[in-house]
Amino acid sequence: MKKIVLLSLFLLCGLFLSQCLPSLWGEAYQAFSGIARWLMFICLAYIMINVGREFELDKTRWRSYTSDYFIAMATAAVPWLLIAFYYIFCLDSGLSWQNNLLISRFAAPTSAGILFTMLAAAGLKKEWIYQKTQVLAIFDDLDTILLMIPLQILMIGFKWQLFVVIVVVVALLILGWKKLSAFDIPQSWKAILIYAVCIVAAFESIYLLTKWWMGVDGGIHIEVLLPAFVLGMVIKTVHRTTRTEENVSNFISYLFMFLVGLSTPLFIDLNTTGAGMPSWGVLAFHVFMVTLLSNIGKMFPLFFYRDRQLLERLALSIGMFTRGEVGAGIIVIALGYNLGGVALIVSILSLVLNLILTGFFVILVKRISQRVYGVKE
Repeated sequence: MKKIVLLSLFLLCGLFLSQCLPSLWGEAYQAFSGIARWLMFICLAYIMINVGREFELDKTRWRSYTSDYFIAMATAAVPWLLIAFYYIFCLDSGLSWQNNLLISRFAAPTSAGILFTMLAAAGLKKEWIYQKTQVLAIFDDLDTILLMIPLQILMIGFKWQLFVVIVVVVALLILGWKKLSAFDIPQSWKAILIYAVCIVAAFESIYLLTKWWMGVDGGIHIEVLLPAFVLGMVIKTVHRTTRTEENVSNFISYLFMFLVGLSTPLFIDLNTTGAGMPSWGVLAFHVFMVTLLSNIGKMFPLFFYRDRQLLERLALSIGMFTRGEVGAGIIVIALGYNLGGVALIVSILSLVLNLILTGFFVILVKRISQRVYGVKE
């Protein structure tokens, strides 16, 4: 619970400072925001490497994972589409439907790290619920990353640069599958941080160099989400986490959430779309509705796994409610396309609300599990 509360607080602190610092610092804020942006992507790469390290599959049983993947894909798609439709038809965001599709994608991914940690702490590590959420949460994170390609096409149109991106993505996925957990390389927090810096430096350099070479519209931009995730996949994970490594990982997560909030455009007086912000009461209503719809969408697994009890499927679905850094990473990508306004603010505040509710979700999963498995307090 402490981590969840701190993630929420750091996100809110960054959001508050994003509205104060530009007027206080003036031109100096532009240089500061540039440094903060690079640091934010390094933190995101570090987090995604660790998400990839949690991706453990028995490749001899790949056929059995097919249905799990499609269930996970739907579990990510349903809340995304519900929020997209809500933004388009119920929220005067001032954004095009393509932009709404991108910014609403934050609701898709389950926070695998937070979910696994809290379910294990609840004594459910040996139960079916834990084992199945491990597969579904990782798969819906992966699906969220992959869907960024068609969303990029919608954002910038069919350009030859996107075909280069698609080739790179396919190559990375093939590498990740063929070399899953194959490389026994250092994986201390220092090593992972170095890998994160190298990934960000490499792919941002490719973008800047191709942009310089081919003009402002010619840059080849590959988001760090997938390269970092694939690197985590190919590392032969050692499940030994020292107290120092845990503290560093938590610090980087807190820093990332703070930087996401800090990157939010001004919205108190005006926003990037030019449309007026609604009152705080109306804003709170939209945050509540977006949070409700996104979690209703996560109930999709309830209709599958019919060989398990209804309560087990209900607990599995509620466990998928947890959100965190990957969803924040999608908001970061939306910021990279200069998206803002009321939809962005509602997305960030909904993410905060879901984080605050995570403890309640896990307690509910534990209570239901006690009825199914007889797990003791």
